[in-house]
Amino acid sequence: MQSYDHYSDEKLVVLVQAENQELYSIIVERYQAKLMRYIGVMIHDHAKTADIVQETFIKAFINLKSFDTGKKFSSWIYRIAHNEALNVIKKYHREIVLDDTVDFPSDEDITDNFEQKETVEMVRMCIRAIPPLYSEPLVLYVLERKSYSEISDILRVSMGTVATRISRGKVLMKKICQKK
Repeated sequence: MQSYDHYSDEKLVVLVQAENQELYSIIVERYQAKLMRYIGVMIHDHAKTADIVQETFIKAFINLKSFDTGKKFSSWIYRIAHNEALNVIKKYHREIVLDDTVDFPSDEDITDNFEQKETVEMVRMCIRAIPPLYSEPLVLYVLERKSYSEISDILRVSMGTVATRISRGKVLMKKICQKK
């Protein structure tokens, strides 16, 4: 059985488009956790986030024939996820979202575990306090390790705007985190 792990996303898409739709599962594996993390910053509801990511993969698969293999697949799928998240935000903008994630400690050192979770929660609170205009590019840059060019494609703004929003997002995050 041939391994496709070393194939680029774009090469996999060509294969899926041409001959083997089952290879799409490799793309799903590559992007599921990344998209969950990205959408989770915008949508603070795990179930809705999972639904958005699933809908993203469905729409991407349906529209795969229209994907330009000369461009980056990651920017294309992140843009679909971004649009899906915005649709959900518009639809459910009045709902109050409760964090439904519960983690139970394992046999690890409880003190270290608590401090790590406290730090992660503090960063989440700071990011949530920043307007999406600044948090989205910041998350894409820092967590998803996207280039300014890729963020520009995903958010459909100029690279100068991306740089400005990331810079302002960092300043806002620093101010917010210092207050807490």
